Order: sequence, then structure tokens, then C-alpha cells
Amino acid sequence: MLFEDFQLDPTLLESLKAMGHKAPTTIQQQTIPLAMEQQDILARAPTGTGKTASFLLPALQHIIDFPRRFSGHARVLVLTPTRELASQVHRYASHLATGLNLDIGIITGGVPYAPQEEALKKNIDILVATPGRLMEYLDKDLFDAQSVEMLIIDEADRMLDMGFAAVVQAIAIQAQGRKQNMLFSATLEGGGVTRFAKELLTDPVTIETQPPRSEKAKIHQWIHLADDKSHKYALLCNILRREEVKRAIVFVKTREVVASLEGQLTRAGISCAYMRGDMEQKARFQALGRFTKGEVNVLLATDVAARGIDVDDITHVINYDMPRSADAYVHRIGRTGRAGNKGTAISLAEAHDMRIVAKIERYIEQPLKRRIIEELRPKHKEARPPSKKKVKASDNKKTSKKSKAKKKKK
Repeated sequence: MLFEDFQLDPTLLESLKAMGHKAPTTIQQQTIPLAMEQQDILARAPTGTGKTASFLLPALQHIIDFPRRFSGHARVLVLTPTRELASQVHRYASHLATGLNLDIGIITGGVPYAPQEEALKKNIDILVATPGRLMEYLDKDLFDAQSVEMLIIDEADRMLDMGFAAVVQAIAIQAQGRKQNMLFSATLEGGGVTRFAKELLTDPVTIETQPPRSEKAKIHQWIHLADDKSHKYALLCNILRREEVKRAIVFVKTREVVASLEGQLTRAGISCAYMRGDMEQKARFQALGRFTKGEVNVLLATDVAARGIDVDDITHVINYDMPRSADAYVHRIGRTGRAGNKGTAISLAEAHDMRIVAKIERYIEQPLKRRIIEELRPKHKEARPPSKKKVKASDNKKTSKKSKAKKKKK
């Protein structure tokens, strides 16, 4: 299948060609024809599979096919959970819309209000926004959602994790005139996204694609067992100094660990940038810019700060601290091995991490290989996660006898 098969406007086809997109990915093949028929869509779309074009191409084609007569607020509204993802979607939409003379805006937190308020007074065709800041403008009557014809929710599972469900629903209620809705999520398991979708979508088509091998991220995953914090730090330094580690994201649990680890690595001669949830937007973009441009090849980040990072050629993801959930693990390692490229995910696990390791192995349905760096061989054996004690049949019998005896006394 080719992009020409979707009957897209020639200007869009030229943009796709200029951006190096030769053929649609699996999710694009499944989604774009239905979206162009104005169907509501609920799609499972893992990172790195081309989901952004799956909703932007139909949105742009809609604006081309049905031009409006008067200027006004956004006709297409794309909601994303993080500033970084909003920035990436906005940039991608601007590239796709080259030559179309469209107004594509962005509204996120962490930046001054005045320029955004000024931008909202002008014409907007497509608006990419984070829910919290956009809701502020709705409350102040600075944004009119009634012009929205197409509502798109990107990374819905992350949106729920960050507690934006009620805000998104409130925005959707304001956008009463919308004709089409699309919701994309990396996972549809657990029921949360499904319930969220029921409140926002009307008779949606559910799309769950399994990308072919050529599109699947081939991520090599393994674990190094760490005796303690100092051993774990030594393992990290050893890995980061290897020649094959060209560009790595190191995940930690808290912003305090980010700060201390950044200082330790700098003193060890390993240059790095870092991103924390409490950083101002300008500082976040500067850190991401240093990493993207190759000024540093290591980026330290917490889960909150790293959501939405889409940087090409990340060779390694290193879990310095294990994530709190198996789902978060999948999101973390999805930063590498994108668009069919190979990647490596390495976890440094202490004894107290083995419970979550077991959960991750069950979730991804494969064991994580244990590897050893000879000069940093662990001194202790692998800790086993505590298992639930099985109740013996004899114990059950004793319990039932006791309960019967109590009933007789009564």
C-alpha cells in the first residue's frame, strides 16, 4: 500500500515525500481510511509505529476538503499528556502542513501566559494542547471549544496515569459541536482506557494492530544484579563508558536522585543532561536540545519528565531505578528500538527490586536475562521475591472444624 491509495491531497503527499515517509505503517493503513470516513476511532498504537500521522493526515485532509469561511478558534484539537509530546506533535503537524497556509497553534503549561493569550485571539486551524493549561483558558473564556470539529486524544493511558481524565471530559463537554473523535493509547488493557473511551467516543471502531517484524522494535533486554547502591552506580558508569552506548536515557524514580546522580556522573567525567518534573519549560527544552543535538549522549530523567520524549537513534535505555509498574517499564524501553531499529534496555536491580522484576517478566511474557560484568560480579545470590503461602489442606480442615464448633456453641 502507498500513501497515494488514501486519496490524500497532493500537497500532503509532497510533504510526506520530503519527510522521507515512503509507505504507510500498519497502524496508518488501518486507521487513515476509517478516519477519513469520519468514524470515531479507538486505537492501540505503541510508540514508534507512526501513530501521529495516523490522526494528523486525516485531520489535515478534513480541513482541506471543508475549508471554513470565517476565521476563529481551533477546528481540530489534539490533546496530549505532556509538553514534550505536544511540542513534537505540533512540529510534525507543521511539517506535514507545509504549503497549505494553515494556522497551527500550541498551548502547554510551563510557558508565559501572555504570548499564548495573544495567539488565541488569532485564527487557529489545528491546536495541540495539554489539558491543564487549555482548561484555564476555557475557564477564562479565552478559548472557545465550540468550533472544534475533531477531537483527538493522544497517549490516553498516560493521560489517565497523570490524572487528566476529568479535565479531558470537561473539555469534551465544551466541544459540543465535534463531529469526530479519535483516541490513541499504547495499551487497552485494564479497563481504564475503555471506560474513558466510552465517555468520549461514539460507536468507535477499535483498532489493535500487530506490526510486522519490519516495524517492531527489536529491543534486547537484560538485567545486572546489584548488591547495593554503590555497586549499582559502578555498574552504571561501566555501561555508560562503553563504545556502543551512543545515546542513552537513564531512568530514575525521583528528582532528588536525578540531581545527585547528575553530580556524581559529572565528577566521574561522564557528561549528561537531565530532566525533572519540576523544571521550567525552557530548561526542559534546553536539556532535550543538548541531548538531541549530541552535545551529551546521556539523559537522566524521571518517568514524569520523560513522557513524550521522541528522539531518534536512542541506542540504550537504562533503568537505574526500576519502575513502579510493569506498564511503566514498557513505556520506558519504548524510547529505544523505534521504527524497526534495534535497541537495548538494561535494568540494574537490587534485592528489593525483584518483586517488580517478576511482575515485568509476567507482563511481557518473557524472562529477562541475567548478565554479569566480570570485574563487577555481584557478591550475593539473586534474591527471590516473596511468594504467597499456600494454605495446606489440613489447615483448611482445622479451620472448618473450628467454625463448626463455634456454630454448635451458638
